[in-house]
Amino acid sequence: MGVLEGLEEHRGVAVSEPPVQVTNVSLAYRLARNRAGTFKEFAIQMLRRQVTYEKLWAVQNASFEVHRGEVFALIGPNGAGKTTLMKVVARVLPPTDGRVIVRGSLAPMISLGAGFNPELTGYENIVLYGTLLGRDPQDMRESAARISEWGGLNGFMDVPVRSYSSGMLARLGFSIASDIDPDVLVVDEVLAVGDEEFQHKSFDRMQAMMSAGTAVLLVTHQLDKVLDMADRVLWLDKGRVKMIGEPEEVVGLYRESVR
Repeated sequence: MGVLEGLEEHRGVAVSEPPVQVTNVSLAYRLARNRAGTFKEFAIQMLRRQVTYEKLWAVQNASFEVHRGEVFALIGPNGAGKTTLMKVVARVLPPTDGRVIVRGSLAPMISLGAGFNPELTGYENIVLYGTLLGRDPQDMRESAARISEWGGLNGFMDVPVRSYSSGMLARLGFSIASDIDPDVLVVDEVLAVGDEEFQHKSFDRMQAMMSAGTAVLLVTHQLDKVLDMADRVLWLDKGRVKMIGEPEEVVGLYRESVR
């Protein structure tokens, strides 16, 4: 048991430790202020050190923890930094400042089609996307039939995903990401896409994963879903954490602010 000796474990990680810890995280995009009209002109300006940059802070000084079996929702207006913050948690983007600790396995569903190759078939993308999530390619091949059946995509596995609708992409991505029981599941607006049956199935699967100890980070504009599913809510505004608390309180104050 090593350094965790004496502590109860869940999937090899001490249950006393939260799966996600975000401490004073900030992320800035570097934007060129004097962009040239052509790439050649821009390259010349760079060589002459004539390009100046400014920082656009997408997230500033965000701190929170997510516990096992908890649904932690992020709400806020478009451009508040919700997706950027989730990309930092999912290790897609490194933070400019601060620290993110994720204990155990993480399955991200951040944007539809992310990690998919539009020219490959559904079956090939199951193997590809699963491999990007750190799973064994052979395991993905063996799991492909189960994944396609759960997502209601039987009959479309030999079709390039460029011909898939947004709802089909959502079903495929969510089916792959949630086929195993990760320690952390990041879901960004996926539940807003697809028909009602898919949304119910996704909700049921997430409930089962939470019962098994999975921590869920949920980003959505569907406030009713937040009230139904979330244990705690973080309200993000202009990259800053405005409030963390009980769903009814946070959602109520957020609704008042946007009226």
